[in-house]
Amino acid sequence: MNRQSAAVGIGVVAVGLIILLGKLGVFSVLSAIFWPLFILIPGVLLHVLYFGRMVPSVALIPAGILTVVSVILLIGNWFGWGLMKYMWPLFPFAVAVGLYEYYVFGFSRSKQMWLASVGLAAISLLLFCMTLLWTWGIYLLAAVLILFGVWLVIRRPKAW
Repeated sequence: MNRQSAAVGIGVVAVGLIILLGKLGVFSVLSAIFWPLFILIPGVLLHVLYFGRMVPSVALIPAGILTVVSVILLIGNWFGWGLMKYMWPLFPFAVAVGLYEYYVFGFSRSKQMWLASVGLAAISLLLFCMTLLWTWGIYLLAAVLILFGVWLVIRRPKAW
């Protein structure tokens, strides 16, 4: 048997294994779990291309957005989509990260870019705090108020 027929045999075996794994559902399970990587890979690639001096600095804005959004989607995909009711304010934060990367690494150190990124991050933090307050944080606030009221009753001065 020559080398060419051995290579063809290995190729046929590889194709057969790929078809078998596909029919067993291995690829559908992997794609269902890791589909946000198709968003992460372009984000990381844009970062690599910028730091390799192949794309302009404005490419950092979508790079930061894609990277943060893919991490949010990975967390939701791996730990359950119910977490999105808490994590949705991180989507404006993704835009803030992209703008901030452009401000830090780009050539335009404009004050407006910094204000826009910090403003979006602050809005995102405010929305996150409001989300927590309206979901489970209201119970924490109620417990703090009850404890404060009990403390006021116990610590009141004796009038007689």
